[in-house]
Amino acid sequence: MVLVAADVIGAPCWLSLVARDRAAAERFYGEVLGWTFRQGTWGRAFSLAEDEGVPVAGIGAVAGEFAVPVVWTPYFAVEEADDAVARVRERGGTVGVGPVSYPAGGRAALVTDREGAVFGVWDGDVLSEWTIGAERSPAWIELHSRNAFDSAIFYGEVLGWGEGDRDGCCDTSYEEDQVVLRRRGRPVARMRSGPVEEAAPKPQLRPRWLVHFRVEDLDAAVSRALENGGSTVTGSDWGTEGRVVTVRDPDGALFTLDQRQQSAD
Repeated sequence: MVLVAADVIGAPCWLSLVARDRAAAERFYGEVLGWTFRQGTWGRAFSLAEDEGVPVAGIGAVAGEFAVPVVWTPYFAVEEADDAVARVRERGGTVGVGPVSYPAGGRAALVTDREGAVFGVWDGDVLSEWTIGAERSPAWIELHSRNAFDSAIFYGEVLGWGEGDRDGCCDTSYEEDQVVLRRRGRPVARMRSGPVEEAAPKPQLRPRWLVHFRVEDLDAAVSRALENGGSTVTGSDWGTEGRVVTVRDPDGALFTLDQRQQSAD
C-alpha cells in the first residue's frame, strides 16, 4: 500500500465485489478468471484477488451487513471522503453507506450518481501495482447512462476532474460518441449514452458502472462461468468494441468478459 499521490485523486483506484459469501465468490472467480486470493488488510470479511501476483480486485462478504445489493463497484480516490460525499449530495446523488473507517486506515463510502449508478469513494492508501484501462491491465470500467455528458459533469464536479492544479489526473475528452477519462494520457474509464432506465426490471438495463475483465480465450471463460453457476445476459454491452459477453455470477453480480486484443491501446 502507498499513500494516494496527487495525480491519483479523482481516478479509479480499486474494484470491489460486494458479496454475501466470500468463499463461494472466490471459488467462482478463481475458476472463471484464474484468480488467486489472499487475506487483505481490511478485516476477515475481505480478500484480495490477484492475477499472476498482480492485484485485480477485492471481495468483501458485507452485502448482508450493509443491506446493499451484490454488485461490482469501482472506487475513485478522493482527498477527503466526507467532502466527496457532501459534493455527491449537493449535486443530486445519494449516499448508501458511509463514510466508513477501516481499522487498517482509510475511509470509504458507497454512493450513487443522479441516474442511480453505484460507485465508491476512497480516502486512504492505494495499491501501487494496480492498473486499469490500458490493454496490459486486466480490467477496465464503463459507465452506461442516459446522458454521458451530464454524467461527466457530475463526476467531474464530485471528483475534481480537469482541475488545473493537478498533474496528470484527470482529463476528459469526447471520442466516438463517448466520454473518455484519462490519467497520464491513458484511458482509465469510459462513459456512454444509451437506452437505460433507472426502474428497468433487468439490472443490466439500468444506469450502472460495468466492470470489464479481459481474458485470453473468451469462449472458454464463458463456458467456465456457465459450468460454475453463472449465466449470460443481454442488453448491456451496447457500443462496446470487440467481442464481449456480459455475465451474472451465481450471486447476481454483473460483469463483462472481453476477448483480449493483441495490439496495445
